[in-house]
Amino acid sequence: MSAVDKAFHGLRHMIATGRLGAGERMPPEGDLCEELGVSRGSLREAVRMLTALGVVEPRHGSGTFVSRLRPEDVIGSLSLTLELLPLTGLLEVYEIRRVLEAHVAAQAAARCTPEAVERLFSLIEAMEATDDPADASELDHRFHAEIARTGGNPTLATLLSVFRARSRKYQVFTLPQGPELRRKSDEDHRVLATAIADRDPVAAAGAAQAHVAQTERWLRAFMPPVAEEEAAG
Repeated sequence: MSAVDKAFHGLRHMIATGRLGAGERMPPEGDLCEELGVSRGSLREAVRMLTALGVVEPRHGSGTFVSRLRPEDVIGSLSLTLELLPLTGLLEVYEIRRVLEAHVAAQAAARCTPEAVERLFSLIEAMEATDDPADASELDHRFHAEIARTGGNPTLATLLSVFRARSRKYQVFTLPQGPELRRKSDEDHRVLATAIADRDPVAAAGAAQAHVAQTERWLRAFMPPVAEEEAAG
């Protein structure tokens, strides 16, 4: 194990065991280096790694503090690695997304307010009115984010946002069949929003799952063709 790894895992252990609690200021560098048996350079690199993960927060002039460790903040750091997944890996993640989108849609149907429903249909109308694929993609993201927010679990909302951010790198609406995909997507959105407005969790879950499954099929259009010799093997 390298010195940086030793420092990283040592700090993680302190936080995981509660020795360093959420919001607490970390001990001075010298004390930590002595306890962990590492140099200041290794310790600082470990702190940078934990900062990237949203676990600690350096504050100019005040020191380094353990973050609030909110689940949604920690989950959000998954974007650092999830965005590196190739398309084959992303398609595996879609099985998880289908389950979670269905769950949050059901929760949104049970908890929706007239204001939330109005926002959903306003986003749908904006999607249907734009001819810009990039705008449509952004509005699509906001539509699903609104459903997740209405579902009431910030951690799930953040996780799904991370999943969607990776899939948005593949602009399905720019494919040759883009206009037809847009039409089908808009129809799916209306079915989903209507189920939520009707406060029907079962219908909302089914609509969300079907919509994500459809998007997964569209993403497969970006897969490179299988070579004949691979297919034969």
